[in-house]
Amino acid sequence: MHRFLKIVAVLIAVVGLVLVRSFENEMFYDPLLIFFKTDHTIEALPAMQHIKLVLSTLVRFLVNSGLSLLILWFLFDKVSILKFSAMLYFLLGATLLLVFALLINYDTEAPHIAIFYVRRFLIQPLFLLILVPAFYIQNRK
Repeated sequence: MHRFLKIVAVLIAVVGLVLVRSFENEMFYDPLLIFFKTDHTIEALPAMQHIKLVLSTLVRFLVNSGLSLLILWFLFDKVSILKFSAMLYFLLGATLLLVFALLINYDTEAPHIAIFYVRRFLIQPLFLLILVPAFYIQNRK
């Protein structure tokens, strides 16, 4: 693919990630968005529909993962990188989603830092920020 088209494709996917973040309140059910903007260390978790929250988090993870995989494909243009990344996203996503579901179902009045960080890895494209430099360094060798 022509270099200019790759850059445009990456920019479109990045704009997609930004739009997901910008319209998160409208697109996804997540009562924890507001909760974690408060002093959540002393408050109990808000009332929520657990299954709806887990499914909404899953959808958001899938959207972010799809856009992230597109970015990785257009940046590196290697099937091996795409396969490895897809497998990594699947394994990490499934594991983190299970942990997230357990944490919100069996939460105590303790600080909610575990929920905060597990949820953050699910709803934000943090794996992309880790994988791009890693693959870049690997490809330079």
